[in-house]
Amino acid sequence: MELLGSQNLAATPDQVWAALFDRDVLEQSIPGCESLEQTSDTSFVAVVKLKIGPVSARFKGEIELSDIDPGKSCTLSGKGSGGIAGFAKGAALVTLTPEGDYTVLDYTADVAVGGKLAALGNRLIKSTAKKLTDEFFANFTKALTAEEEEPVT
Repeated sequence: MELLGSQNLAATPDQVWAALFDRDVLEQSIPGCESLEQTSDTSFVAVVKLKIGPVSARFKGEIELSDIDPGKSCTLSGKGSGGIAGFAKGAALVTLTPEGDYTVLDYTADVAVGGKLAALGNRLIKSTAKKLTDEFFANFTKALTAEEEEPVT
């Protein structure tokens, strides 16, 4: 399943880029995130609790950043297992483009699910993925704005 989207963020590409690699910002932004551990400069291990339709599960997964062009683009690849609920895996190309006072973040993602999740049907999975993506970017924007407002000491 392919997901496409674009977000206008009131920050410079460098600020958005730094936030994308900031463990604290990501932990605040990921819906249902219970823990996020940075295992290297480009990889994380996460535990996320989600409800997708009638299926609730705690997913344990890994996220890896690759094809990094600092301040401009990267690929995020991830996979997670929710035990009996199933699994999810995917990759997203993220690009940042300066546009006046904003940075346009575009993403193209390809996601696959299996197990009980796959039985829920593509329509429910896609609408839930859109809802979670919207929630992520709302949280990310809030965290990005809060970082900008912190006084410099």
